[in-house]
Amino acid sequence: MPDYFDRLTRPADEPESGDSAPTETAPALHPTAETGSAETEQYTAKHLKATAQELLKYGLLEADRKPNLYQIAITQTSAINRTLEPFDLRLKVDDVRGLAFLVVSEQLFRDGEENADEWSHPLIRRQRLTMEQSLLVAILRQHFIAHEQEAGLGAGDATLELEELLPQLQLYLGDTGSDARDQKRLRSLLDALRNHGIVSDIDANDQITIRPIIAHLANPENLQNLLHHFRKVAGQTDTMDGDDV
Repeated sequence: MPDYFDRLTRPADEPESGDSAPTETAPALHPTAETGSAETEQYTAKHLKATAQELLKYGLLEADRKPNLYQIAITQTSAINRTLEPFDLRLKVDDVRGLAFLVVSEQLFRDGEENADEWSHPLIRRQRLTMEQSLLVAILRQHFIAHEQEAGLGAGDATLELEELLPQLQLYLGDTGSDARDQKRLRSLLDALRNHGIVSDIDANDQITIRPIIAHLANPENLQNLLHHFRKVAGQTDTMDGDDV
C-alpha cells in the first residue's frame, strides 16, 4: 500500500496519461512544413540568382569571359529584370559586342521624384570616376571607336600600347618632368579603370585591351566636352608658361 511519500511523488514520477499527448503535437508540425515548402518555391532559381549576383557585383557580363552567365542573361532577360526591379536597375544587352550590362531603370524617373537622376543611383555613385580617369576613358573610347570602324562593329582585340597612350595623356595633363612619374600616373589610372571592367591588365608587352563596355559608358557629347575642357586648360597653361618666359 503506497505511503504518504508515494502519493506526493506520483504526479512527478508518473504523470497522468492526459498530460502527455504525443498524438496532438505531431499534427502541429505539418503546417510548419507546408509553410516552409511554400517559401522554398518562391526562391529565385539558382542560375538566375548567379547571373543577377554577377551583374550586381561587376555591372556587366561579357560573352567571351562569362559565356554561360551571358547566355542566361540574354535568354532570360525578363526574369532577371524582375529580380533587379527592387534596385531600380534593368538589364541591357548589346548582342553585337557580346555584352550584357546594368543601367538605371526608367521607373526611377516615373515615380515622381523631383531630384531623381541616374547619377544619384548607388550603383552609378559607386562607379563614378575622377576627372583624370574620365579623361583617359574619353581617349580610350576614341581608340575603341576607331578600331571598330576599321575592323567592324563588335570586333574584339582593341589593343593599345602604353607608349602610344602616354603622349596623349600628357597633352592634357602635362608632363611631370619625369618619365617614371608619368608612367606611374598612367599605370595607376589604368589600374583604376581595370577595376571598372574598362580595360584589361597590362600585359608583358606593355599593352592593354580596351573592353567593349567603353562604348556605353558615357555620352559622346559629354566626353567631347570633357576633352574640350582639358584642351582649354592645357592651352591656358601653355600661355602662362609663355608669359613667364
